[in-house]
Amino acid sequence: MLTVSEAAKALRAFDQVLILTHVRPDGDTVGCAAALCAGLRALGKTAYLLPNPELTKTSAPYFQPYEAPADFLPKKIVSTDIATVALLPENAKCYVGHIDLAIDHHPSFEHFGAANIVRPEAAACGELLYDILAALGPITAEIALPLYVAVSTDTGCFAYANTTADTHAVAAALMRTGIDYHAVNKVFFRTKSRKRMQLEGAMLDSMEFHDCGRVAVLSVPISLMERVNATESDAEDLSALGGQIEGVDCAITMRELRPDVWKMSVRTGSRVNATKVCQLLGGGGHAAAAGCTVEAPWPQAKQKILDAVARTVRELSDETASC
Repeated sequence: MLTVSEAAKALRAFDQVLILTHVRPDGDTVGCAAALCAGLRALGKTAYLLPNPELTKTSAPYFQPYEAPADFLPKKIVSTDIATVALLPENAKCYVGHIDLAIDHHPSFEHFGAANIVRPEAAACGELLYDILAALGPITAEIALPLYVAVSTDTGCFAYANTTADTHAVAAALMRTGIDYHAVNKVFFRTKSRKRMQLEGAMLDSMEFHDCGRVAVLSVPISLMERVNATESDAEDLSALGGQIEGVDCAITMRELRPDVWKMSVRTGSRVNATKVCQLLGGGGHAAAAGCTVEAPWPQAKQKILDAVARTVRELSDETASC
């Protein structure tokens, strides 16, 4: 496992770098990749991002200026905010076994790089990458803007429980570079399309409560996406909705990716460990935010995730009782 200084030293020796992001890219993976690319270019390196076919309209402005041309031949491969190679897009699968440096912050990180650096206590991968880039040189506004996207989006604009004093310190340093953080906050946290509002309304109409109202299940079937003609941008971060409901300490958002293939996003309070829930179904993430994929018709898929929640709560109760 590399230290920050060792990771910076490795990156300083790299050139012809291709940077990978994960499937269904969020602000953290996009922001980290763009910031790293900008930082490497500031050192005179050639660096690009591998195109991601699932890029959303919201994230595209930070990603597209660094997209690799079709004829780019990389010599070094770096991944950002990717816990496992299972989260690589299809066009990145060819790099499995050839990733020179993996940078991540997930407790479930699988150490798949030739060299790895992970900080599980970081609220966002952007926190860790800030330290690495600061060790490489000055944090310019060009680097700071996508890093702010990374840190702010993975903390829900600094509202989630993963936010720490270190998170705020990084954000403050980024803000001091003169970036327009107000614009970032407005786009990511204060603007919703009409189709997004229709999605949320339908999700709330069909929402189910379990375990005396402490567990909420919200569903986004393909039929709903088609009915409102919603795009991926409209559906970005829908998993935050359930956690806003009073009395709910485990919000499950079921998003149908393909017929009978459900992406489960689990957001929890202290009573439920989201990572343990999702690991039971082959996924992972953080204690308060994790995900997995279940292949089954909706009723069976829903029951599988509810059973995983119940088992995790039961095991925690047993551990507490034995202390």
